[in-house]
Amino acid sequence: METFLIGLGILLMALFGAPLFTIIGVIAMLAFAGEGISPSVMMVDLNRIATNPTLVAIPLFTFAGYALAESKAPIRMVDLARAFFGSFPGGLAVVALVTCALFTAFTGASGVTIVALGGLLYPMLLNEQYPERFSLGLITTSGSLGLLFPPSLPIILYALVTTISVDKLFAAGIVPGAMLVLLLSSYAVWQGKKFKVPRHAFTWREARRTLRAAAWEVPLPVIIIGGIYSGFFTATEAAAVTAFYVLIVEVFVYRDLSLFRDIPRVMKDSMLLVGAILMIIGVAMGLTNYLVDQEVPQRLFELTKTFITSPVMFLVVLNVFLIVVGMMMDIFSAIIVVVPLITPIAKSYGIDPVHLGIIFLANLEIGYLTPPVGLNLFISSLRFNKTVLAVTRATLVFIFILLGALMIITYVPDLSLWLVRMLGVR
Repeated sequence: METFLIGLGILLMALFGAPLFTIIGVIAMLAFAGEGISPSVMMVDLNRIATNPTLVAIPLFTFAGYALAESKAPIRMVDLARAFFGSFPGGLAVVALVTCALFTAFTGASGVTIVALGGLLYPMLLNEQYPERFSLGLITTSGSLGLLFPPSLPIILYALVTTISVDKLFAAGIVPGAMLVLLLSSYAVWQGKKFKVPRHAFTWREARRTLRAAAWEVPLPVIIIGGIYSGFFTATEAAAVTAFYVLIVEVFVYRDLSLFRDIPRVMKDSMLLVGAILMIIGVAMGLTNYLVDQEVPQRLFELTKTFITSPVMFLVVLNVFLIVVGMMMDIFSAIIVVVPLITPIAKSYGIDPVHLGIIFLANLEIGYLTPPVGLNLFISSLRFNKTVLAVTRATLVFIFILLGALMIITYVPDLSLWLVRMLGVR
């Protein structure tokens, strides 16, 4: 009876909107208490993550992403991309995909991209005579598209949890992430031709004007990726360089942000996300410790071996499971709780840990969009004043394209690993 009441209480907490980290924390503390172990043991492994130098990259990259989103950088980047790609069929739709992917990579939170860029890009797509359903689905999908690109926060957190080199994961995500953008862009081009969307003639004058306007922001991805893989600085040092560079450019060069009025607000907003991530890490690591102590991964492995004998079938089941996880949990909680459980099982089937990381993150990208409770569906519904059902219908075709890409990522490991090998990343 006591167990039933506790379970009912936790369910009511969830139904009344309690933050997920509080529910995870309660479950973890009750689990340890049931074993006669002090809940303070939850913090044991947190010290390992807290002392990992890579952790510093999370607040620095988050600040840089929020500062870019709050400035006029999105407008400059959209104008630049439009000047170069507006003459192609579906050019503006491709611009929307690429711009949103880049900003999601920096902010690490797809909802921020939909809220910050959706209000700019959605009306532009409608004005260019793109169908409303296509435009709504495109923006909703684009919100989670950049999670495989450096300096994505989920990649950094995955590296922290698994102790895999973050440089390896950054390199591994580039080609699969580019493939996702390319496939969706191909569909956008086809739609542009189908609906005879007007094109804008390319002119060198407009190209030069927009390039000059965004001259300080265009080099940013090159600085980050080139600096890391040339060995000039580490991922953590790249985060510091990025934060400092963005601060100088947006405050003193473009003067989009005021040092004393806007920067404190941007710091507060970005650190709220970082604080939420750290709270999730704290309680989720506690629950993970309990599951490991109870040998749950080993039991899952034995159960899995009973029903699944081939790596191919295991990957099918894993993908279905991860999409459901991505639909039900935020990406940071999913990484902390689920990754330690599936990593030893995947290793037993011969799945490369770096390849597994890309599969995991690609699934969670799709989970953000999966009905009935994918987070991006609700954010987009609120942002554009549409019903969740309307957003879901608009997004379905994009989900099918991403699922096709997921199959390629899953069963062609070299797509994720060849760049890691070519660069010799350790």
